[in-house]
Amino acid sequence: MVSLDDAVLARLEKGGKRYEILVDPDLVDSWKEDPESVSLDDLLATEEVWSDARGGERPTSESLENVFGSSELYACVSKILKEGSIQLTTAQRKRMIGEKKRQIVNEIASTATDPKTKLPHPRTRIENALEEIRFPIDPFKSTESQVQEAVKELRPHIPLQFITVRLAFKVQGRDYGGVSQMLRDSIQKEEWLSDGTWVCVVSVPGGMKNDLIGKVAERSSDVEVRELD
Repeated sequence: MVSLDDAVLARLEKGGKRYEILVDPDLVDSWKEDPESVSLDDLLATEEVWSDARGGERPTSESLENVFGSSELYACVSKILKEGSIQLTTAQRKRMIGEKKRQIVNEIASTATDPKTKLPHPRTRIENALEEIRFPIDPFKSTESQVQEAVKELRPHIPLQFITVRLAFKVQGRDYGGVSQMLRDSIQKEEWLSDGTWVCVVSVPGGMKNDLIGKVAERSSDVEVRELD
């Protein structure tokens, strides 16, 4: 359960009255994407619906029934989060927007490439471009949906190409464990050679190519890598 100091107000106004809950701002996005992934215990600072949370005033059960169709906590929380607004402080909003922006930039940088160089754009270039076009970042909207919107608006300003590359890695048998564990989700095929080396072919977004090669090299210093057509 989030502490009262860290919680923020989620508020719904209906019929001239306010209905408020105290929630963990870091879990609102997760709840909106998949309500079953977040328990009310973790989401709420208090298991109450308030008419004035700061003043400790509660609405009547009849009022809850009229607005939410139920006085049951989950039904009220669900409607407030879906239809209401989150009352963030300036510092909270700035922190959450900064974190969401970092996620958006990282996602674009790791999946998109410059069609001229076939290399990923530096994260600072993407970040600066977002600032130049004044892309509005919503701290409570999913990263995936905002990435799609950002890419549409960025394309007139920086070239973005989304490609998949196939890389063949050859590592010494002694390094198999660490490398195979890291690549497991991307491996298309693999085999052991007669000289005791292990080879595999992986498929990854073009923007991740250099980063992935660097990570494999950290686990296998004499790795051999080749990009396949």
